[in-house]
Amino acid sequence: MTLLVLALAVLAAGAAACLCAGRSRAANALGPVCAVAGCLLGLAATLSGPFGQTVSGVLPWGLPFGSGAIGLDALSRLFLLPVFGLGAACALSGRVNLAHCADDRNLGAHWFFFNLLLFSMVLVLAARDAVLFLVAWEIMSLAPFFLISFHDGEERVREAAWIYLVAAHLGAIFCLLFFLLLWNASGETGFAALAAASASGGPGAASALFLLALIGFGAKAGIMPMHVWLPAAHPAAPSHVSAFLSGAMINAGIYGLVRALGFLGPAQAWWGWLLLGAGLVSALGGILHALGQRNIKRMLAYSSVENMGLILIGLGAGLVGARSGDAWLATFGLLGAFIHLLNHSAFKGLLFLGAGEVLHAAGTVRLDQLGGLQKRMPRTGILFLVGAASIMALPPLTGFSGELLLYLGLAKGFAARGLLEQIGLLGSFFALAAIGGLVFVCFAKAYGLAFLGEPRSGAADKARDAGAAALWPLAILALACLAGGLGAPWIVSLAAQAADQPLTLYPAVAAQAPLVAGQGARILTGVALAGLGLFALVGVLALLRAALLRGRPVRAFRTWDCGYVAPDARMQYSGASFSEPVSAAVGPSVIAKETYVAPEGYFPKRAVLTVAPRDLLETFFFVPLFELIGRACDQAKVLQHGRIHLYILYILAVLVGLLLWKL
Repeated sequence: MTLLVLALAVLAAGAAACLCAGRSRAANALGPVCAVAGCLLGLAATLSGPFGQTVSGVLPWGLPFGSGAIGLDALSRLFLLPVFGLGAACALSGRVNLAHCADDRNLGAHWFFFNLLLFSMVLVLAARDAVLFLVAWEIMSLAPFFLISFHDGEERVREAAWIYLVAAHLGAIFCLLFFLLLWNASGETGFAALAAASASGGPGAASALFLLALIGFGAKAGIMPMHVWLPAAHPAAPSHVSAFLSGAMINAGIYGLVRALGFLGPAQAWWGWLLLGAGLVSALGGILHALGQRNIKRMLAYSSVENMGLILIGLGAGLVGARSGDAWLATFGLLGAFIHLLNHSAFKGLLFLGAGEVLHAAGTVRLDQLGGLQKRMPRTGILFLVGAASIMALPPLTGFSGELLLYLGLAKGFAARGLLEQIGLLGSFFALAAIGGLVFVCFAKAYGLAFLGEPRSGAADKARDAGAAALWPLAILALACLAGGLGAPWIVSLAAQAADQPLTLYPAVAAQAPLVAGQGARILTGVALAGLGLFALVGVLALLRAALLRGRPVRAFRTWDCGYVAPDARMQYSGASFSEPVSAAVGPSVIAKETYVAPEGYFPKRAVLTVAPRDLLETFFFVPLFELIGRACDQAKVLQHGRIHLYILYILAVLVGLLLWKL
């Protein structure tokens, strides 16, 4: 616990020092150094001692209610790993990529909010008191607003930051109601007292609290239909900020939901099915919208919606299994969710940082203006390919282990006791398989269009790899993707200890969970050994090829071009080439809007096909809703016109109204 408090102190001191440094270039060195130092201390605190050990402490607290109670258990430790690991990598990447704007941007303010975000996230995951949790949650919700709006001279950036802020605080309202109701029932704010108060309530109260938690924490996780801020915020934010928000911060929503389930006692039957259904909707909707995107960062944002959906599928399957007494389904569901959460942090952080390197080298992340980058940026291309292969769940890289356990858990539907349960689990199994196929198409499109073929613009043709300082953070995350796959059996043991927290409410299942987790570890050990064998085979073949070609001339030729000797970039596959078959299958208007002007006559002069991605929820629900709210606020401006005597009248009217209500 001492190391954790020291990490918090370093992050807080680093934030304050960056604010004092102001616009100086020193802030761009001081901020990342403090962030990395705090993250390394935090990693040491998280991994010190047995992973399942519970430790606690109390921070100084001056408020008349609540307390500064903090603690570490296996669940908190698991969620802190990506915060500290990805936080350090993003700080190193941001230091390099922001160096060019030290003269025209306030980097002191930027690194102040970055360190503050790290500080608040650690407090959220370590808090053991509702008031401390909500205070840290509010800081965690406010800091990204200033990080997203780094390029605030652009209107789209300002709009994205405001969309994020509105979504974050709408979710925070539901979280506040959740804790206020528990506080009212218990009279105390400590987590232990809140859990005891919830256990004494009826099933109706527990269900209401469950829905509040799902909406409040789900908005932070970005599950559909509360995902609207992700595709707006991630393309607008600097890439190292996008990587951290997507790979670490949205995990706080999953953490809050799992912690809330521990407060509510044994789940009711429909809770697990609701989580499972919400996860399927988010995963399928997220990847369909990702497939239609032409902006890499916007595509990655929708992919985060899809991956949060996969995690929610695991949580839902875990609850269904725990409620029905099925240890196999419950354990593999929770293990799959927790392991995939760690995997997602590694490969999504790598992909966002890789997109950032493409943006700095080519000046754009639009797929229709890229191409041929593998020849011009070979190191960035290889690192991005590792992230793409990981998110495709290709063994033995990370991404495969979590999804394999989800498949194994849902396959229990073949032996489920009830017909409805069989239909639900098997339907989820095949839906998960379809989602996996769509993910493969989506990231084959992303890597193929950006890195293969010929450049589609002059900027892409001139792009070159950055220096080693910029690529080291990506290399660290690529190694994490490799280690996460080969070290999956060890990660299972960590995830199993974290899963003990929600399973303690189901003693019969909890007693069998270690045996089931052991079976999962043995399965993943076989996968890891096969992966090592595959790498060994590739290495032997590479050495053999090098030996056979030694001393012999090697020439390069163009690929087969159908006899046409002057192909250009316009003849290559486009993004619509990948998304059109899927769009035709699910409905042309679901993921993209097509405009087609057909050629006319024997010698047509004009033919146009445009495919513009769109989000139906955003287009037909959120945009009209926000416009309606904006008009209502404009009409309400008449109440705020600067006349003091009318403001006094408002106060008197409120006082009279309160007196009448009291009487």
